Amino acid sequence: MKISEARELIQFRAPVLSRQRRVLANAFSVEEYRKAAKKVLPAGIFDYLDGGSEDEVTLRRNRAVFDSWALMPRWGPVDGPDTSTALLGKTSALPLTLTPTGATRLFHPAGESAVAAAAAHARIPYGLAGLSTVAMETIAKDHPGLDRWFNFGLGSDALAARDKLARCEAAGFTTLIVGVDIRALGSRERDLRNGFTAPPALTLSTVADIARRPSWWINFLKADGISFPNLDPRSAAATSMVTPSMWQHILGHSDAASGWKELEALREAWSGRIVLKGCVNPADVAQAARIGLDAVQLSNHGGRQLDHMLSPMDVLQESRQRVGDALEIYVDSGIRRGSDIFKALALGADACSIGRAYLYGLVAAGTPGVERVIDILADELRRTMTLVGVSSIPELKARGGEILRDIRSSGEILEKAPSGTT
Repeated sequence: MKISEARELIQFRAPVLSRQRRVLANAFSVEEYRKAAKKVLPAGIFDYLDGGSEDEVTLRRNRAVFDSWALMPRWGPVDGPDTSTALLGKTSALPLTLTPTGATRLFHPAGESAVAAAAAHARIPYGLAGLSTVAMETIAKDHPGLDRWFNFGLGSDALAARDKLARCEAAGFTTLIVGVDIRALGSRERDLRNGFTAPPALTLSTVADIARRPSWWINFLKADGISFPNLDPRSAAATSMVTPSMWQHILGHSDAASGWKELEALREAWSGRIVLKGCVNPADVAQAARIGLDAVQLSNHGGRQLDHMLSPMDVLQESRQRVGDALEIYVDSGIRRGSDIFKALALGADACSIGRAYLYGLVAAGTPGVERVIDILADELRRTMTLVGVSSIPELKARGGEILRDIRSSGEILEKAPSGTT
């Protein structure tokens, strides 16, 4: 081969100086965005994002359960495939929602605004946390076409609840997500070992972190102080910068006395949609259907609350069998691949929801990072559908029992469930 011919085969690339552009060009999976996020965040902040409770058994199980289901492609023509689906009466480009995550500006200065922009671009629903660091009115103003959901906390203050519902309605939030797995705060031992606080307190370890992660600290110190504007405006945390002691009070606060009666009262008071989030008990799913809720998000809070807990995938089929088509079922906790979404839908879910996965993208590259994580999952889902031989989300849900095998069992192919329960 001549030297001139060899030169034509060799492609020289100019070095990319921007860290964000390097990540966007070279990260091809959610796990690679996780690794990129770890390089950006101080250790204590990353562990707060990435860790689980106690021994993190639940955290590991959430991933392992997806690997226990194997795909069985079938030969045949594929048209598309089309990943669009109806969620709570609205069309979503993907069977995917972005679940609420609190204090998002800890991870990136733009916080929830950056995530909402990515969700609007992807045409999927976005759930805003009650402990978000951007006001719901700001999200509504900046993203009028976004399918906006709000994480509504049950509490004993009826006046505050009524005011919050009025705010949600005025800001065009059509769906409430009611979390029921925070009656106490999980023991997140990584945070305890790190002495985690928000905002970070200056200790010897945080000073060392400043040296290792200067860009994050510079951006954090340049940004406005963190507050929680969607809390009751009578709360200091709603309008003023949050101190470490206030942060611990907020995280540890919940109304353990709330139950089904409060949910029934909320159902009477709210004309929009309601999603029950945070259960892995099929009996709770059945009760949610009986009182007229619209959806259940099977969740163990990403392994951050109760350790040694069942995964949503462990109870998905039974939950669907309990309620048939009476309500929609979503799955979160541990989703890192488009094939995970495929498996959940094949077993009876209507959609999946991600939290950590999009935060990794946010940390690594802001709004473009979140968009890229969504695109990766969408591409993987489409590829899986094509290779398995499925053209649409309805077809995937209808044929679920034909295209998955539980490799933990004796190896028998799953029997096709009755109509409406696959």
